[in-house]
Amino acid sequence: MAEKRVVFRGWWFPALLLLPQLAITFVFFVWPALQAVRQSFYRGDAFGFGERFVGVSNYTALFTSQSYLASIWTTVVFSLGVTALTLVVSLGFAAAVDRILRGTSFYTAMLVWPYAIAPAVAGVLWWFMFDPSIGIVAYGLRALGVSWNHLLDGDDAMILIVVAAAWRQISYNFIFFLAGLQSIPRSVIEAAAIDGAGPIKRFFTIALPLLSPTLFFLIVIDIVYAFFETFGVIDATTRGGPGQSTTTLVYKTYVDGFLSQNFGSSAAQSVVLTGIVVALTVVQFRFVERRVHY
Repeated sequence: MAEKRVVFRGWWFPALLLLPQLAITFVFFVWPALQAVRQSFYRGDAFGFGERFVGVSNYTALFTSQSYLASIWTTVVFSLGVTALTLVVSLGFAAAVDRILRGTSFYTAMLVWPYAIAPAVAGVLWWFMFDPSIGIVAYGLRALGVSWNHLLDGDDAMILIVVAAAWRQISYNFIFFLAGLQSIPRSVIEAAAIDGAGPIKRFFTIALPLLSPTLFFLIVIDIVYAFFETFGVIDATTRGGPGQSTTTLVYKTYVDGFLSQNFGSSAAQSVVLTGIVVALTVVQFRFVERRVHY
């Protein structure tokens, strides 16, 4: 059967079809990004009466600020915690569902639902469960003799935002891991079972290496998620506290820009944050991808 192809007689109609998406991309992504880069070289009045060109002073002030350097370390700890917890739990759920003979669709639907919840709502849910006064999880921890108060303890607050942020992202990873496991030929798994390999050995010697492309993709996605898309979770749970123990780079950008009205510093922080994420992505594709077997 011959393949049917659509051939446009001119360039104007394809351009017309692309125009709405290009316009949205320019208005909501390209133009704000260019404005942030421009504003990072200026220091503006808090009341919006004017601005003054300061060159790279906003950038030099960032890297001599102890609070900003602390937020970098907080972001590293937070992103590593979210990525590790998300990958391990979602892979475990995917492996469990893959072994179920009946009810697979039901379990898949239950595990995917949390992804439909907004980050701020997810943060509020976990805040209620871990609240030192009324939280059921905090009550259970106290019954076990574990002291919990994320309002005063920075380590407890970090654990809370890591768990809350990872809980929502687990659903996204689960979908890809389950699809990857189900795409592995059953003949390979059955051959290993006949040779005497147990379930755990089959998973680590066959399934996990074949999942390396999926794993690499999800590592990149989860790091970007932890850097950029977790503002709602942090704002709804700890608001960067106690102190600045949970103030990540994206949350500090918000605090300095919207609360402190330091728009120049906030713009510089957004440029630096974007540069860090781009650099991490390039490093992962340049070096980590070499270990991926397609």
